[in-house]
Amino acid sequence: MFKRYVSPALLIAFALASVMPALAASQSKIQRVLLISVDGMHAGDFFNCANGMATINGGQPFCPAIAALGNSGINYNAAIASKPSDSFPGLTAIVTGGSPALTGVYYDVSYARNYDAPAKTTGNGVAAGPCTPYGPPTGYTAEYEEGIDIDQHKLNGGAPGASLTDGGIASIDPRRLPRDPSQGCAPVFPWTFVRANSIFSVIHAAGGYAAWSDKHPAYASVASGIGPSALDDFYAPEINSNVVGLPGVKTPTGLSCAPIPDKGADLTAWTNSFENIQCYDTLKVHAVLNWIDGKNHLGTAATKLPTIFGMNFQALSVGQKLIEKSSGQLGGYLDAAGTPGAALLSEFQFVDASISEFVSELKKQGLYDSTLIVLTAKHGQSPIDPNRYVAQLNVGTSPATLLSNAGFLPYSESTNNPTGIGPTEDDVSLLWLKSSFDTPEAVAILEANGGPTGIGLGQIFYGPALFLNYNDPSVDPRTPDIIVTPNYGVTYTGSSKKLAEHGGFGHDDTNVVMLLSNPNFKPATVYAAVGTAQVAPTILKALGINPKALDAVVAEGTGVLPSLQF
Repeated sequence: MFKRYVSPALLIAFALASVMPALAASQSKIQRVLLISVDGMHAGDFFNCANGMATINGGQPFCPAIAALGNSGINYNAAIASKPSDSFPGLTAIVTGGSPALTGVYYDVSYARNYDAPAKTTGNGVAAGPCTPYGPPTGYTAEYEEGIDIDQHKLNGGAPGASLTDGGIASIDPRRLPRDPSQGCAPVFPWTFVRANSIFSVIHAAGGYAAWSDKHPAYASVASGIGPSALDDFYAPEINSNVVGLPGVKTPTGLSCAPIPDKGADLTAWTNSFENIQCYDTLKVHAVLNWIDGKNHLGTAATKLPTIFGMNFQALSVGQKLIEKSSGQLGGYLDAAGTPGAALLSEFQFVDASISEFVSELKKQGLYDSTLIVLTAKHGQSPIDPNRYVAQLNVGTSPATLLSNAGFLPYSESTNNPTGIGPTEDDVSLLWLKSSFDTPEAVAILEANGGPTGIGLGQIFYGPALFLNYNDPSVDPRTPDIIVTPNYGVTYTGSSKKLAEHGGFGHDDTNVVMLLSNPNFKPATVYAAVGTAQVAPTILKALGINPKALDAVVAEGTGVLPSLQF
C-alpha cells in the first residue's frame, strides 16, 4: 500500500539526469514565468470578477486587469487544489507537482512519527524536548509557520541585522525546528521536510534565476531538492508579526502605509485588518516589480532577470473570512452566488490593481510577450454561502477533542495540552494516534458523535479509504491515521473573528482559479478536471525543460495541463 514514498536520493539522481539542456537552448517563445497565487480565489471568483455581476460596478468587470489576462489566456474551470487544502500543501503541490502522499506535506502544523521535539519551544508553543542521536524517535508535532521565526513579532522575523521588512531564510531559528534522530538530531529545515524537488530547484539547476515571495520564512520550503541555493532571491516578511508603519510604501490602489492605515484594528497580525493586509501584500508586490526591473527584492542592487518568480496574495483570503470587530466590517460574500461584500470587493480591487502593475512593468521592460503568467491559488475558502458557516465548537465539539479525552492522541497534538499549539483542525481534522492499532476504536467514538451537536461529521477516511489516495500510516511516518471532513460550512473553531476557513476537501475549499496567460494565446476555456499540481510540470514544459526532472512526474505521473498553446 506504500505507493508514493520513493527514496529521495533516487528521485533526485533521476531528476538531475533528466534535466533538458540549459535554458539558453530552449526554442520556446516563453522565456520566463510569473507565478501568482491569489490565496482563496475560487474559479467562480474569476468568472464573476472578470465578467462582472449585475449588482456591482454597473455590471462591468470589477477585476479589469484579470479580465484582460483572460482575454489572452487558457482558463481551467475545474481546477482542484491539494487535499488537504491548507496553504503549505497547496503551495507544495503547485511548485513540486506532488500530492501529500509523495511530499509528506499535510499542513503547516502536522505530526511526524519519525521526528523528535525541537531544541527550543516554538513561538506558538510546540514544546522543546529530548532527542537521542540515532535513537528511536518518539514522534512529534512539526511546525512550519511563524513559530519557527527567531522573533515572530517582527516583520523581518528577527533576522540578525535585517532591515525593517527584510524577512527570509535568515529569520528561521534552527533550534525551533523538529529534529531527526536518524540524522543525529539535526534540525529539519523546511526544504528538507518536503520529500520532492521543486521547480525552483530544477530551473536553478538548468541555469535559470529563481525568485519567490511568500508569507512566512518557513515557505523557503519551495527550495526543496537543492536547498536554499535554489532560491536566488527569497523574500518572506512575516505576516503574523506586529503591524508597523511602512515608510514610503503606498498600495497600488493609493492607500498610504507610512502611518498604519487601520490603527484601530488588532495590531498583533497583518491579517486582522482589511486595510493593513493590503499594506503587507504590497511589500511583496514591490518585490515582484523589482524583479521585473532586474533588481533584488528590495530594489537595492541589480541582479539577473528571473526565469521563475512570483508571490502569493493574502488579501483576498482575509477579505473572505475576517470579521473585523473594531470597525464593524464583515468580510465574505453576500450570497451563494459569490457576490462579494464591500470589504471583500476592496480586496479584489487591490489584487487586480497589483496585477495591473505587473503587466504594465512587463510591458515597460519589453518582457510581456515572452512571459507566461500563471494565476492560481493554493486553496479556496469555505463556505461561500454566508448562511452555512458553523463554528462547531460553539454548538458541539471536534474530533481531536473527543480523541484527546479518550487518550488516543499524542500529547503534542492533544487539546488537553495547556501550552501546546493544538491539533490540526480547520474545516478538516487530521488525526495522528498514539498507536495506529487504536484506529477502529477511535473511529467508533467519532461515528457515535457525528451529529450536529457532536462533530458535524461529513465523512471519515481511514483504512482502505485513506490508502486509496495516501500511504499506509504504519509505513509512512507522515500519514494521518484518520482524516475527518465535516459537513459543508462546519469549521472546528469557537472563534467569532471569522466567516470561513480552508483546509478541507469540499468544492469551495478546492475549486480554485487556474489561468495561463500570454499575449500570443487565443482565449480558451477547458472544462475537464485538472489539478494545481499540474502547474509545476507545465511551467517546465513552457521553459523547454523536461518535466521528468520533477520527482512527482516520475513517482506519480503528474501530467502537464491540457490544451496548451506553446
